[in-house]
Amino acid sequence: MDAVQFNQLIKSVKLGKLVGNARYLHSSAFHEMPSELKDFIILIADALKIPASDWNIIKLHTQQFRLSYLNYPQFYEDSYPALHNSVTVDLDNKTQKIANYTATENAPILHRKELFISPDDEHYAEFVSITEEGEAAGLYENNRIIGFKKSWERIIHQHGYELVDGRLFRLSAMISAATPDNKIDRHKTAIQRQSLSTPMKVLAKHSYLNGEYTVFDYGCGLGDDLKELEAHGIDAAGWDPTHRPEVDRFPCDLVNIGFVINVIEDREERIEAIHLAFELAQKLLVVSAMIAGEAHIQKFTPYKDGVITSLNTFQKYYSQSELQGFIENTLDENAIAVGPGIFFVFKDKLEEQLFLADRQKRHHNWKQITTRPTSSKEKFELVYVEHEALFKDFWNTCLILGRIPANDEFSDTDKIKELVGSHHKTFTLLDSLFEENDFAQAEQYRKEDLLVYFALSQFDKRKPYTQLPDQLQRDVKAFFGNYNNAIEIARELLFSVANTELITETSLAAQQLLPASTLLANHSLTFHKDFIDLLPAALRVYVGCGVQLYGELDDIQLVKIHFHSGKVSFMGYEDFNDSPLPLLKERIKVKLTQQAVDYFDYVDEYAQQPLYFKSHYLTEDYPNYKKQVSFDKKIALFLPANNRYGIRLDALKMILDNNQMEIKGFRFYAKKQTA
Repeated sequence: MDAVQFNQLIKSVKLGKLVGNARYLHSSAFHEMPSELKDFIILIADALKIPASDWNIIKLHTQQFRLSYLNYPQFYEDSYPALHNSVTVDLDNKTQKIANYTATENAPILHRKELFISPDDEHYAEFVSITEEGEAAGLYENNRIIGFKKSWERIIHQHGYELVDGRLFRLSAMISAATPDNKIDRHKTAIQRQSLSTPMKVLAKHSYLNGEYTVFDYGCGLGDDLKELEAHGIDAAGWDPTHRPEVDRFPCDLVNIGFVINVIEDREERIEAIHLAFELAQKLLVVSAMIAGEAHIQKFTPYKDGVITSLNTFQKYYSQSELQGFIENTLDENAIAVGPGIFFVFKDKLEEQLFLADRQKRHHNWKQITTRPTSSKEKFELVYVEHEALFKDFWNTCLILGRIPANDEFSDTDKIKELVGSHHKTFTLLDSLFEENDFAQAEQYRKEDLLVYFALSQFDKRKPYTQLPDQLQRDVKAFFGNYNNAIEIARELLFSVANTELITETSLAAQQLLPASTLLANHSLTFHKDFIDLLPAALRVYVGCGVQLYGELDDIQLVKIHFHSGKVSFMGYEDFNDSPLPLLKERIKVKLTQQAVDYFDYVDEYAQQPLYFKSHYLTEDYPNYKKQVSFDKKIALFLPANNRYGIRLDALKMILDNNQMEIKGFRFYAKKQTA
């Protein structure tokens, strides 16, 4: 075999991890490569007397006539296995270079092991979950510094994790002093962290760490979150039974009890910890705990209602619904899912309503006011031109609220009164300046947003409130007359989503309004999550009920409304933005009538399923849209007709192989025939 044929064969290999100018593949996946290449690799190894036991990863150099035989003896056992030895063979110069790493404590290590093996490998799903853990923890943000054992361990610790039994372990900040009879080593659970913990990041995402609120970290461990908050000028304090037992526990606006209850082996003590934390919260309590499936839990030694790790630490893993139920039963309060294993519990019910309402609030994308006024009111025209920025700000406030703002809802009220006289008069004059009726649309949007909010609050069985925040009181009066009217209309809206005929009819109408979507006749409507706000109110409630049961849609791209089964599905795809055929990674089906959530992992029980015709879910301003449209037209030539979801990845590869075709990026190429 010469260098040209060698490089051609390597280009035909699609499996394996591609790093720079090399492709790495585990020996168990050799059946995925051309037989000529496989035989050549083994032939060279035999000729150089490299025993099969001394290598299990092959490095195929794509730009050189070179092979490297790498030995990772703990490939299947370790989550991030270390390189023991390697043999690099230069086939042009007929030389070899041997390296041994067994004597070093900082050997090269592997990541993303699922890329090295075939999807039909029994370990594939486990490897995928290991990678997903690292991605969720933010460990892969800088790939340049993670290639060696010591730097990788340092990155793990900096992000607030530790490897326990091969899996990332978020070590809690809550530690209780060990008693002589306590066999659990809780003191091992506090570590240094150099970035905000996940619950704190969620608070920041929802604008609670803007400096307006005081923060108390209940079970703060070594206090790394507190240092970061204080560096941003936030009034923050924390208590910990081991590291900060002398600190007083006192009320604050926000209280975080992060990854605390999952390391307490006594259930009554868990309940007490949540109660004590909730007593300190004046506005909001954040509760978080570790989430895991049965497959992971079964690896450990059972203890009480949890497990014992190899560090002799207790860990109580929850499912999402189990954790929500535990919190709500303990506190007799609503627990709002804001992420996997993270819940908000509001003590300030006005703040809770503002938070929930803001979740449903659409932001009116008003147009720049550049049109010259055509009103006959010449006096106001002159005032407007002279104070254009002020009146733009006022008009934008009207569009945001969907109504005329109250005096305390606009910062320059005094200036408006000085120039015009009142908010109402100012609004009337401004409204007469423009031909396009932007305000009518903004008014409709805000009314629908409020109805969706009130409907979803009843779906979640939230307790009735005798008083609303001032802003919501004004909204209710402006749009509904009184609170009872608003609740009655919202209740009708909520009940309407149980009407399958209405859902079907509304979905059919919505399909005509959405900029992109797919309609499966008499079955479902699927669209990108970015278009949720464009749905009619009934469908926003339908989808919103699913979101309230599941949590945030950060890793989800597509939403499917089922017409007849009372279900909504959320689909997450790998590399959705850049791949012309992104692979389905997870599907969450929410059963609204049963208020249950089913998770389906498509790298475990199911063969990989590509998303065909991705352009059907995108708009023209989406990156690579034209390339995607062209790609979709070509891929249609290879797919069987009348197939609901398209064929699986392995079937597509077989069809392409039979047609001597291959896909590279967004283009199709004819495979070159080998001699």
